Amino acid sequence: MGDNINIKNIPSQALQLLEVVEELFENRLIGVYLYGSAILGGLHTDSDVDILIIINGHMSEALRSELTMRLLIISGEIGCSDKRPLEVTIVNLKDVTPWCFSPKYEYMYGEWLREQIEAGDIPQAKYDPDAVLLLWQARSYSLSLKGPEARKVIEPIPMKDIQKAIRGSLPSLVAGVKGDERNVLLTLARMWFTISTGKICSKDAAAEWAISRLPQKFAMLLETARKAYLGECKDCWNNLDAEIAALVTFMKQSIEKLLDRVKGYDLSH
Repeated sequence: MGDNINIKNIPSQALQLLEVVEELFENRLIGVYLYGSAILGGLHTDSDVDILIIINGHMSEALRSELTMRLLIISGEIGCSDKRPLEVTIVNLKDVTPWCFSPKYEYMYGEWLREQIEAGDIPQAKYDPDAVLLLWQARSYSLSLKGPEARKVIEPIPMKDIQKAIRGSLPSLVAGVKGDERNVLLTLARMWFTISTGKICSKDAAAEWAISRLPQKFAMLLETARKAYLGECKDCWNNLDAEIAALVTFMKQSIEKLLDRVKGYDLSH
């Protein structure tokens, strides 16, 4: 662990996970990175602890099973007040070097997968446009718990690939809005911010940015999502399906219009 890291500021689940992966991966472990809310804006009431692990090589089925069983113990279930949920992504360095679109992750664990994992479905490698956004975020803002800084391990990611990843992620994100309203609205706001500015920010900062660009009837909904994310209120989306659908459509179309406009143009230059 780096000399400048204040252990008091690191979630206990991250430290427990670090011990586990050091044991399981040994000399194949390249880096372990804390990113997401813990680094960008601070953890809030319902925030996951986001961890990126970069390894050298692929994972065996035995290793997948053992890691998964350990994560089920370390990670807090959704709604658990005693410990935070973990979102863990493992990437084989050879799958992202040299950089190309679209990369795959070797393994991903999140609490939304707990039910199917407990039913025997162990996470497998997968190509996913979300991996581009995840790697970009970790490369831009992360804390190394082990290994070199992420920007020294992950190659630069062109903005055209960020744009492509956002376009590719939109359909599944929008399709999953029911029951995940707050997260979907805030993620759309952050996508909109990124496509507009070429930068990344916390979800609440992105929502604040987007609110000023929304019609008043939509702004109130996104403000509710922002305040709930910050723990300032409880959000209840019952009987608001039509209003939420309209807001989602508005932000999705705003993102798509920008993507069409910037197609072929790299905002990083």
